Amino acid sequence: MSDILWQPDANRIAHSRMDTFRRAVNQRHALKLDDYPALHQWSIEQRAQFWQDIVDFFDIRFHTQPDAVLREGAQMPSAEWFPGATLNFAEHLLRRRDDAVAVISVAENGQREQLSWAELAEHVAGFQASLQACGVSLGDRVAACMPNTWQTLVAMLATTSLGAIWSCSSPDFGTHGVIDRFGQIEPKVLITCAGYRYAGKEIDQTSKLNEILQRLPTLQQLIVVPYARPQAHIADYRTRAEVTLWDDFYQPGGDPDFVPVAFNHPLYVLYSSGTTGVPKCIVHSTGGVLLQHVKEHGLHCDLGPGERLFYYTTCGWMMWNWLVSALAVGSAIVLYDGSPFYPDHQRLLDLIDDERISVFGTSPKYLATLESHGSKPRDSHDLRSLKTLLCTGSALSPQSYDFVYRDVKADVCLASMSGGTDIVSCFVNGNPLSAVRRGEIMGKSLGMAVEVWNDAGQPVIGEKGELVCTRHFPAMPIGLWNDPDGSKLQQSYFSLFPGVWAQGDYAEQLHHGSMMIHGRSDAVLNPGGVRIGTAEIYRQVDKVPQVLDSVAIGQQWQDDVRVVLFVRLADGVTLDEALQQQIRQVIRANTTPRHVPAKIVAVSDIPRTISGKVVELAVRNVVHGEKVKNTDALANPEALEQFRQRAELND
Repeated sequence: MSDILWQPDANRIAHSRMDTFRRAVNQRHALKLDDYPALHQWSIEQRAQFWQDIVDFFDIRFHTQPDAVLREGAQMPSAEWFPGATLNFAEHLLRRRDDAVAVISVAENGQREQLSWAELAEHVAGFQASLQACGVSLGDRVAACMPNTWQTLVAMLATTSLGAIWSCSSPDFGTHGVIDRFGQIEPKVLITCAGYRYAGKEIDQTSKLNEILQRLPTLQQLIVVPYARPQAHIADYRTRAEVTLWDDFYQPGGDPDFVPVAFNHPLYVLYSSGTTGVPKCIVHSTGGVLLQHVKEHGLHCDLGPGERLFYYTTCGWMMWNWLVSALAVGSAIVLYDGSPFYPDHQRLLDLIDDERISVFGTSPKYLATLESHGSKPRDSHDLRSLKTLLCTGSALSPQSYDFVYRDVKADVCLASMSGGTDIVSCFVNGNPLSAVRRGEIMGKSLGMAVEVWNDAGQPVIGEKGELVCTRHFPAMPIGLWNDPDGSKLQQSYFSLFPGVWAQGDYAEQLHHGSMMIHGRSDAVLNPGGVRIGTAEIYRQVDKVPQVLDSVAIGQQWQDDVRVVLFVRLADGVTLDEALQQQIRQVIRANTTPRHVPAKIVAVSDIPRTISGKVVELAVRNVVHGEKVKNTDALANPEALEQFRQRAELND
């Protein structure tokens, strides 16, 4: 059995919302569910009861009561949750109206603003009235290309309060990255910043915005937040739409109205990464997102009034949508815009202490970078408020688990999570009742019938395979934009195993219930016909201190596939024969000979998406001389050039 690094004490369990919920379920249904595995099993066997209990536990307010909890067809995706019910998403995020802090917004230059619950509602009411005056109503799209600030949150809440559809990207997207997304959904309103800051630089958006505006013919209103460009003026923008600066668009005040919409009314349009073509526009439902998020925040993260949640994210990643939903369980949220390492590597650690953050979310890359810089937060910071550390975006290495418990905080719940933009939530994640084991995700999410299947479509334990969800869940997307017959949705998620959701993750369920993600299925390596997840290699390479980052691909070679590992090395380190041998030995000793790369090649940078994920497919395409279809989805597309026509890969 794997090393247990942390487990909750009896007091923490007893005071957790998850255990309170477990006891309430037992009492309501005369059950004896003694632990998390038993609660999870019940939640998937009795999904209708479970989701009704979530509605009741979190006091979800329906304007019109549902006719049922669930009506299911013969197989997924044929299902309807809470048919007949109406509700409003923003209403649940704005239930508190007191003077306690609801939102703290911090910029990398130190600028800090905060809004109380009452002030947040007043801003939403004012912005809502001005949107209505622009003609925004049920089903209209409001798009934003914005930094992670309180203004973005206000605009989202005002949009969804009207039953309009919200869609967001971040300023670091390239011109075509924005057009490829918003051009498909034809927004009526666009909210954007005139400029933004990153790593001490101020970036003017004006010329990029003017290019984008020419490609959005349906736009009727442009709202500009000057932000890092205070001299911005409406005359700077070439568009037939009305142009208004943020401060001139509305006056805060009054109470917002909330338009009731059907449970499955569109709430958000989110986008696939778009590294293999034009991004898919994934449409998420009002009720599905709300129920899934209160479950994850309130139960899995143990958030509620008095807590503060932070997640390092841009507005172009689903984790922004996830973060702001914590308002629905009465928690305050901390928004941060800018580089996590500016002016130094202490920036976000300072934020934990300054803002008394109780649940802090980040990426594996952030933790690995802290460790590589010799950071020891437990010595340099108080961290008394921190009770849970969340991590997602890619697989978290066992070495990072060690780093957290050795150098960050011994008494913290390290909850690695995995899900996706496809469900704007998690399939597997942490919970306050279970132990943290080194290198493993704690378990499956409540209400999610997650299994790992082999190629024959059989569930397996202790073997690697496809991560699937075998039963319908409320957060399943209601469709893809411009997919009237649902064929694109079927092809995307149900073509591998008909009637069963396949997430596209190469995963493993361990015998004691923990989960592991070994990489994306489409990036799986196949040397000699043996399937290898890239994360299996990264876990070993992370042990080599001279290597800062890496990407592994399968190169077509002599009628087979060989593993090629590209490495970014620490300053002053050379990839000589001794280092190559060291890397190979670490991989061989902890995996199999099949995992050992045939070639190891040094590069100066590893290409990643804007949300920080390594793009194996793009690297593989460049190595094979194929076109990378959408480099605008990448944070550093110039990094791809060094993978082209490498002489080392010719023998």
